Amino acid sequence: NVPEDQADKLLLASWGLPKAVLEKYQSLGVVQMFEWQAECLMLGHVLEGKNLVYSAPTSAGKTLVAELLILKRVLETRKKALLVLPFVSVAKEKKCYLQ
Repeated sequence: NVPEDQADKLLLASWGLPKAVLEKYQSLGVVQMFEWQAECLMLGHVLEGKNLVYSAPTSAGKTLVAELLILKRVLETRKKALLVLPFVSVAKEKKCYLQ
């Protein structure tokens, strides 16, 4: 669980994302994460590019964790990222969403 003194980590605004990115998520109704999502981002050195393997049921929010990791790394390192998605419909949705 996320420690009480780090409860603000559930808010997307706590992760250093640009205002435009936060506004896009907010327009889609996403302003905070579930505890398990924040835990994933706080594990080890995952934000510095170390590997993360996690599992959750369908529609639990796995993609949000991946998106936040990708966005932070791309914005901080100015390098490209590759996001592999399992279905064409999801890929099309994410293409529009991330533009």
